[in-house]
Amino acid sequence: MPATRITVLISGNGTNLQAIINAIEDGTIQNTEIVRVVSNRAAAKGLIRAKEAKIPTLYHNLKRFGEQNPAYQHDPDVLRQQYDGELADLVLQDQPNLLVAAGFMHILSPAFLDPLAKLGIPALNLHPALPGQFNGIDAIARAHQAFLQGSITKTGLTVHYMIAEVDAGEPLVIKELNIQPGETLEHLEQRMHTQEWLAIVEGVQLAIKNLSMAGPTVGDPHG
Repeated sequence: MPATRITVLISGNGTNLQAIINAIEDGTIQNTEIVRVVSNRAAAKGLIRAKEAKIPTLYHNLKRFGEQNPAYQHDPDVLRQQYDGELADLVLQDQPNLLVAAGFMHILSPAFLDPLAKLGIPALNLHPALPGQFNGIDAIARAHQAFLQGSITKTGLTVHYMIAEVDAGEPLVIKELNIQPGETLEHLEQRMHTQEWLAIVEGVQLAIKNLSMAGPTVGDPHG
């Protein structure tokens, strides 16, 4: 069976990317290769992690795209749609079977998601909150504040299929985490990150299993 081809999108340190790299190397995720790591930030440490693992990388930034395409700068929505469309084109050149957004700090629009969906390529995202709670940015901080206010006693994280609605796709992995009395935001963030590294691997494993049941996608030369 051909190896599953994964493209990973990042913006920062790439610790979730590293968890996937490690899981592929130690056989936890089997018969899988990362074909490219794409970052929208040039200084992302995750790019260094990818290069150290001999994984091809690509830098694709919205602001730079706008500077290179001034005709789109008059309308932020148009600029975003065009950027997302080009990002999809770049990703599809590598013929992946699966896309994983691992700390990618850019909301992907249908201009990106639809071309992948038409080819049967699922896209995963990891969100540091339970389904339906604290969608969007600063989820851990918002959960911690809600705990301090007595509104919640636990938080968690979700690995889900991406749809146009932010952080609202079908969950693959859900991990709950009790917030400890007196716990600082920094301590909670560290405990969440540790769980993220486990969850992203579990999510990739489940997505690959679902792909094998669904049949070949564009990246499969036998498809």
